[in-house]
Amino acid sequence: MQVVIEQIINGLTIGSFYALIALGYSMVYGILKLINFAHGDFFTLGSYVGYTVLVFASAALTAYFGIWGMIAIAMLVAAISVALVGLIVERMAYRPIYASGRLPAVVSALGASIVIQNSIMIIWGPRYQAYPAALIPNIPLQILGFNISLLQLLILVMSFILMLSLYYVIQKTTFGAAIRATALDRDTAALMGINFNKVILFIFILGPALGAITGVMVGMYYRQISFTMGWNYGLKAFTATILGGIGNLPGAMLGGLILGTLEMLGGAYISSAWKDVFVFLILILVLIFRPTGILGEKIAEKV
Repeated sequence: MQVVIEQIINGLTIGSFYALIALGYSMVYGILKLINFAHGDFFTLGSYVGYTVLVFASAALTAYFGIWGMIAIAMLVAAISVALVGLIVERMAYRPIYASGRLPAVVSALGASIVIQNSIMIIWGPRYQAYPAALIPNIPLQILGFNISLLQLLILVMSFILMLSLYYVIQKTTFGAAIRATALDRDTAALMGINFNKVILFIFILGPALGAITGVMVGMYYRQISFTMGWNYGLKAFTATILGGIGNLPGAMLGGLILGTLEMLGGAYISSAWKDVFVFLILILVLIFRPTGILGEKIAEKV
């Protein structure tokens, strides 16, 4: 039983990555009904920006701010940088074709993904890059008799803080109400005085920023990053979005955590070579038996 619990902890750690990336997919789809295929590459870009800060400025930052301050600064720089890239992509690749329908937007998203991925390869090179090995010591901890590393605990705590903070902003604030109203009925929300462009600005800042922070956490967890990893994580996060209910933020969080847990348990007890197959199998089963996902897609009520 102890081994099963520890595998679930590993799955929740990986699932938290999927959940944070899935939130970006879900926000964009909820407002624009667009699958932002470039979102996985925002995540990759964030991991490379964080890597650059941690490798080339680690000595100076550690001397002034300590190890935790250095990590926080790396995440902040990655979040701000990628948020700016997200705004540029929205202005150049998406905004000119909002009125053209969904298909041109999907093609534009794929083009943006290719541009970002190849830009990363040109700037940082095609080889794997390694995060500093001694960044956070892999100290084993015991909590209630179960083994968990210090890094895993840090990632889980940070991930849940980010997810709960976003949930609070969307569900409990005035601007969050504007976002929810726009997602349910854009035209009616505009008639009520809600600025659609401000809503778009918010989701294209927050989504890429969350993806960037997740990229830094993945780099610290796995120690190495690749310019192509955004496709794999993006695909799994998209699956998590569908699993929880596309356009539903709590559903995206739940879907990511479930997907990571099932993937880890399947890899541990069936075959690690088949763990990616489980992702597509789950996607197929959800689309067949519950196309709206576990929590369902948010749909406006007609009265």
